[in-house]
Amino acid sequence: MSSLPLSTTPQQLSETPQAQLEQIIADAINEGIFPAATIMAVQDGAVRLHAAWGWIDPDTQQHPTQLDSLFDLASVTKMFTVTAFLSLMAEHGLSVETPLVEIIPEFGASGPRPIDGGMDPHSKVMLPTPTDTHSQQVDPAQVTFWHLLTHTSGLAPWRDVFHAAGPAPTPPDQPDPINRHQRWMKALVALCTYPFVGEPDSIVRYSDLGLMLLGEAASRLNGTPGELDKAIQARVLDPLELTSITYNPVRQGRDRSNIVPTEDDPTWRHRRPWGEVHDENACGVGGVSGHAGLFATAHDVAALGQAWLDNDPRLRIPHDLMDVARRDHAETDGARRGLGWHLRAAVDSSFSDQMSFNSYGHTGFTGTSLWIDPEKRLVVACLTNRVYPGREKPGIHEFRQAAHGLLATVL
Repeated sequence: MSSLPLSTTPQQLSETPQAQLEQIIADAINEGIFPAATIMAVQDGAVRLHAAWGWIDPDTQQHPTQLDSLFDLASVTKMFTVTAFLSLMAEHGLSVETPLVEIIPEFGASGPRPIDGGMDPHSKVMLPTPTDTHSQQVDPAQVTFWHLLTHTSGLAPWRDVFHAAGPAPTPPDQPDPINRHQRWMKALVALCTYPFVGEPDSIVRYSDLGLMLLGEAASRLNGTPGELDKAIQARVLDPLELTSITYNPVRQGRDRSNIVPTEDDPTWRHRRPWGEVHDENACGVGGVSGHAGLFATAHDVAALGQAWLDNDPRLRIPHDLMDVARRDHAETDGARRGLGWHLRAAVDSSFSDQMSFNSYGHTGFTGTSLWIDPEKRLVVACLTNRVYPGREKPGIHEFRQAAHGLLATVL
C-alpha cells in the first residue's frame, strides 16, 4: 500500500471549477472567516487538488500559507486517537464492550457519582442540573469503550480540566516549570472524579472528556502510560509515514513562521497561541491529549483519510472492525455517530448534501475537517484557522458546504 504522493507544486482543478473554488476561498478570506487555508482532495488515490491560500501573518503578510504549513487540527486529533486505540484494542483482544475500568481502574475508584449539568465551554460557567436527576448517581464501571467512541458515556461534553492541571503553561519557546507528566496526572485525577451529566446509554453528548480518557487507555495499551503521543506515533504516524504531524510543534523544534496561529487568548495565557494548541484543556495538560493537540499539513490529514478508505493494513485494524467503525451506532437530534467518526446526517450543515449518505469524517473547532466519501472514492482534507478573528465569527459552516459541495460535484 503506497503513501499519498507529496506535492511540490500546487495541483489544481480544471479551469472553471478552479475559478469557482478560488472565489469561494477569496470570499471567505475577505469576509474574515479565516486568514489561511490549505486543501488536499484525493480521488481514487490520486491527488486532484493541493493548494494553499492566505497568510500565516495576515497583518504583515510576510509569510504566505504554504502547502506544508502546519495547522492546529483541534478535534480532528480525535480520529488519530481513535485509529491508534482501535489498532491497540484489536491487538490486545479487547472489544468495544470492554469496560473502561479494565484499563483505567482509577476511573471507577470513586464509586457511584452524582449527576450535574456540566460546564459551558465558552462562558466556563456551570450549567443547571436537570431537575429529574438531582438524586441520581452513575456507576462509572458501566462506561465501556463503545460509550467513549460514540460519545454516549454520560460524561460532560466539557469541563475546565486545564484549571485542575495547573497554571497556564509558559510560551512554547520557553521551558515550562511544570512538566507534561505532572500536568496530565493532575488532570487524570480530575477526569476520574467529575460528576456525570447522564447515564451511559445511547444518547449522544459529544464529549472531549471521553476522548481524553480514550487517549489514556491507548497509551496504557501501548505500554507508554501518560504518553499518548508515543502510541499515535507507533500506530499511525510511523506506519503511514506521516512526518509533518506532531504535538507541541514549537517545543519539538518546528519553525513557527510556517505554523498557522489561532485565536488571541487575553484571559488565561495572555497571548495569541502560535505554535501551541488553541484548546485550553489540551494546552493545560501539556499539549498532548486525545481530543485535541495535533498539528499537521493537509497532505498528512488526507493520508489518514485515504488509509481508512483503503482499509490500509499498515494500521493493523481488522477490516471488519474498520467497517464497524464506519457504521451508524448512535443518533441524537440528527447527530449520527460511528466509532469516533461523524456520519453524514440526512441534512448535513457541516459539509454538503452533494456528499454520499455513506460518507464520514470529523471537524475541528479551529476550522479543520477531514471528509471521506466511499462512493465517490473521495477524500478531502480542508484546514483553516477560522478562530483567528475570534471563535464567535460565523461563516465556517457555509464555507464548508460550498467548498465540499463543489469538490463533490466536479470530482
